[in-house]
Amino acid sequence: MSGPLSNYKIIEIAGIGPGQLCGMLLADLGATVIRIDRKEDADLGIGMPAKYNLMNRSRPAIAVDLKSEAGVELVKTLIGEADALFEGFRPGVMERLGLGPEICMALNPKLVYGRMTGWGQDGPMAQAVGHDPNYIALTGVLASIGDKEGAPVYPLNLIGDFGGGGVYLAFGLLAALLETNRSGQGQVVDAAMVDGIASMMTLFHGLLAGRMWQESRGSNMIDAGAPNVHVYRTRDNAYMAVGAVEARFFKNLTRTLGLDIDPELRNKPKHWAELTAQIQQVFSTKTRDQWSDIFAEVDACVSPVLSLTEATQQQHLVARATYVEVEGIIQPAPAPRFSRTPGEISQPPLESGTDNVSALKPWSMTKNQVEQLERDGTLLKTD
Repeated sequence: MSGPLSNYKIIEIAGIGPGQLCGMLLADLGATVIRIDRKEDADLGIGMPAKYNLMNRSRPAIAVDLKSEAGVELVKTLIGEADALFEGFRPGVMERLGLGPEICMALNPKLVYGRMTGWGQDGPMAQAVGHDPNYIALTGVLASIGDKEGAPVYPLNLIGDFGGGGVYLAFGLLAALLETNRSGQGQVVDAAMVDGIASMMTLFHGLLAGRMWQESRGSNMIDAGAPNVHVYRTRDNAYMAVGAVEARFFKNLTRTLGLDIDPELRNKPKHWAELTAQIQQVFSTKTRDQWSDIFAEVDACVSPVLSLTEATQQQHLVARATYVEVEGIIQPAPAPRFSRTPGEISQPPLESGTDNVSALKPWSMTKNQVEQLERDGTLLKTD
């Protein structure tokens, strides 16, 4: 492994969604990550074949009987060599397994212990169930996305699970590891999705406090309310995305569309409906690809709305190798990029127990030790 995290060893107590993304980000950047499934939950792909569960790439997975003393002792052995551990259970689950932060950090005082939940480790909803829609609903995000006259639009699980969850967990772990390098002491990272989501909404709270934001969705400059930050339907029922925030870009947009519109009107909400209708009428006269060709050399912040498949074939993204192919599956490349220690996809996602010996070798476990754990049922071995 050659990435910037190549000297770090991290234990991922397996879960779906945000924890998976965090593990992928760390492993793609070179960390030695081992993903530990609970033996009874070895298939966390929700019926997805392992090779397509791409967020499990770049690291091996083992399935451990965490209800057994031997299974818990195995994890404790790994903790002795780990720089960090992270888990995504509801508060108290790891404690009941005998692997709570107090026990783990007593074994390894430098351990950074990451905890990923939706609601956080404390508070009146700490034990409540929830998923991404619930977290973005209670933090004001869901109410802020969608057409003015329509219902809120659910934006995939990018904001809660992945943005406020997995990315903030990875950020917190790395920040704590940097601090540990100075202090020699570990600590617990409480990465609650509601906290991360709220953090990402900082800009909008400032705008709201300054009376520059309307809480009615579709009524603001950057929520598709304004005509210059909008999505327009084309003749072939496809779409073009417009982000002409600045006056010069708006001028280029309207000039290219053959419209004569004072750019100052883009900042006056009372004119928005009329301007949006004018611009929509022109976009309706040509196909998406025709407009893409027309705006290709125009500085107007206008782009075609592409499907996932089309994105993998887009000229700029192909030139940058934003997507790569691994064992026949096209997928996003590691990000961000590093000039001296680039990340890499070191292996495709594999089922838990595919090769326990190789998975545990970096953790100072011998082949005989691993095979004994397989024989006694502590480790699941996949045929």
